[in-house]
Amino acid sequence: MTGGRPPRLPRPRRRPPAPRQDGSSRTAFRLTGSGRRAARLTGRLRVMGRLRLTGRLRTPKLSKADGHTPKLRTVKLRKLRTRTRMVLALATLLALVCTLLLDGYLHAEVGNDARVYRSHASRTVPDRLRKGGPVITFGRKGKATEHAIPSRTIALTFDDGPDPRWTPKILDVLRRHKVRGTFFVLGQMVIRHPELVRRMRAAGHEVGVHTFSHVDLSYQDKGRMDRELAQSQLALAGAAGITSSLFRAPYASKVRALDDRTWPVQQHIGSKGYISAFVDADSEDWQRPPVKEIVQNATPEGKKGASVLFHDAGGNRARTVTALGLYIERMQKKGYSFTTVTGALGAHSANHPAHTLPIWEGRALIWAAAFTHDALPFLMGLLGLVGFSVIGRLLLMVLLAWWHRRSRERRRWSRVQEVTDPVSVIVPAYNEKECIANTLRSLSASTHPIEILVVDDGSTDGTADIAEAMGLPNVRVLRQANAGKPAALNRGIAHAGHELIVMMDGDTVFEPTTIRELVRPFADSRVGAVAGNAKVGNRGKLIGAWQHIEYVMGFNLDRRMYDLLRCMPTIPGAIGAFRRRALLEAGGMSADTLAEDTDITIALHRAGWQVVYQEHARAWTEAPSSLGQLWKQRYRWSYGTMQALWKHRRSLIDRGPSGRFGRVGMPLVVLFQILTPLCAPLIDLFTLYGVIFLDPVRSLLAWGALLLVQLLGAAYAFRLDREDYRALAVLPLQQIAYRQLMYLVLLHSCVTAATGALLPWQKLKRTGEVDTPRAPEAVR
Repeated sequence: MTGGRPPRLPRPRRRPPAPRQDGSSRTAFRLTGSGRRAARLTGRLRVMGRLRLTGRLRTPKLSKADGHTPKLRTVKLRKLRTRTRMVLALATLLALVCTLLLDGYLHAEVGNDARVYRSHASRTVPDRLRKGGPVITFGRKGKATEHAIPSRTIALTFDDGPDPRWTPKILDVLRRHKVRGTFFVLGQMVIRHPELVRRMRAAGHEVGVHTFSHVDLSYQDKGRMDRELAQSQLALAGAAGITSSLFRAPYASKVRALDDRTWPVQQHIGSKGYISAFVDADSEDWQRPPVKEIVQNATPEGKKGASVLFHDAGGNRARTVTALGLYIERMQKKGYSFTTVTGALGAHSANHPAHTLPIWEGRALIWAAAFTHDALPFLMGLLGLVGFSVIGRLLLMVLLAWWHRRSRERRRWSRVQEVTDPVSVIVPAYNEKECIANTLRSLSASTHPIEILVVDDGSTDGTADIAEAMGLPNVRVLRQANAGKPAALNRGIAHAGHELIVMMDGDTVFEPTTIRELVRPFADSRVGAVAGNAKVGNRGKLIGAWQHIEYVMGFNLDRRMYDLLRCMPTIPGAIGAFRRRALLEAGGMSADTLAEDTDITIALHRAGWQVVYQEHARAWTEAPSSLGQLWKQRYRWSYGTMQALWKHRRSLIDRGPSGRFGRVGMPLVVLFQILTPLCAPLIDLFTLYGVIFLDPVRSLLAWGALLLVQLLGAAYAFRLDREDYRALAVLPLQQIAYRQLMYLVLLHSCVTAATGALLPWQKLKRTGEVDTPRAPEAVR
């Protein structure tokens, strides 16, 4: 065989090995079936180690020039796909942020200015305007002309709508009395309730502009004024296909209230071609007086005509609805007629058909608002679930970690008779010249009998030469063409001389007692694999410190939880131990996914083997030291985990050990490692939303309470691992910056998984910072 998918190893039924009768502590190993069958399995594994495993990972074709440089077209295509997926991930985040911003803006929470102007001198306002009628128009040269409402004529006007509760009731009153009026609408209300504007127009009512967000324009610059007008016109175009040249400023009353501060506003509005409408009689219904008082306030003196102000939004308008019907009947009995503002002046309607482009722009805005309106309650509910999940997960992890520690103390794991079987340590290496010497020196100091197999996977930097030149005892270097980490591990398994196998990365160092502690659980014949305690060795910089907290709190603390629940999802590649027999039954290391460690762990569970956690077996690994390297590593982890879960999805319906992991372990991994982290940024986004748009104090207190809970959980995790609490000083910054980066990585991975993309192995740049292992601590 020269390539393609390797033969899949069979999974024979396992019979638990019987303990040795002589009472020794060494674990007895006996393969099921005949010795010939076991030899055949080992032979297949040996062949797999020599093959270039591809599986579902599509490795790029090599050029004929040097056998190592991918073809330019393949590289460009991969970069294009990667950029596309990143754009989709960022676009998803941007859409979420825009949803919150649009909701805030439509509710006058973004950029809202609550200041209201009261009074000022009126030296610049022409006296004739202040003593004239309630309507002002401006000529081309800016000359203002006042217009009065004819006698026995009422121009009914309604401000601040449309409101989904009160506007329909007011429209019903007007319909019953066959009266038309003018509605000065807010753009943000039009976008939220466009159907009401269409109903107004269908009934023959006139629509005017009352700004977009009901801001007092006397405090705004011309740019803000223009935006308020333009956005209102866009809303009207999208809602009813019209524009309006009729305008009423928020908080405007009678023309005699014009002064030196509000007059420039009217001049600027007039220069845009708008007709400014004021009032002659204010019902003052916004103060919610008795119905009779509302009617009285709206009644003009004698037989004068009037522009009368009511409100169809802004609060409880039940009294307005009742008073409006009584008012119309009363004024009709007095011989008054009702019409619109422009109708009272004998002019054409102020509403005009909108052009095609504004209509579609307005519709797009309305559709976006409708999506926001429907999505925000869902996001709020999701926020509650995420908050509950985050706190619940943390409390569950702490509780089970405490239980795990107590159960270990009761069983005295650290005092059981040691497993003295020799161990084969496999070190897959690809361009590890910076780290390989430190790794091998740490292994040579081990207090447990071991052999060391360095499998050089086609390194081009002399990694294999460095390992051989060290001349350390019990070290064998196996060379092979570059085929990937799973193939290198399989090659090592095939050449291992012992039944207990430890796998580690080439950038990791062990303490002298690490292997001795790691193999202790193998005293139980049911244990097929052991996960060690991986720690960040290069924690001096900020990125390393963040990962240090994550390793202690997010990895090792939850491994205690998974250990108790007997559904450990991942044996870390930096430190893990296996029975050779268990590996054979699980089919060896697979190249089907980018997370071969998660893949083999789940396969072991499905084969009926127990996978446990040994916290006293510590390994010090070199974590990525730059954001780019960290992104690559976590991207591979996240995507590989999704691949592994999908590969073993049938465990959800299996019976026996496989089904137990599928129905216990897999949901926990999906919930705690994919769904909850994916939605966790909602906490920060809504906190920011609350600080800017709602109540900053309450929002920050809620976020601080959540941070405090996480800090207490992290402190307990540090206590269990005997770590220095001073490292937790960067936890708040980690929650602000690092967590968002991990969210983007996970989102990127989800997009990749959804698009069905296949990724190659991504080699990280190493520095060799992790030199010698820390001094071992006393095991309690």
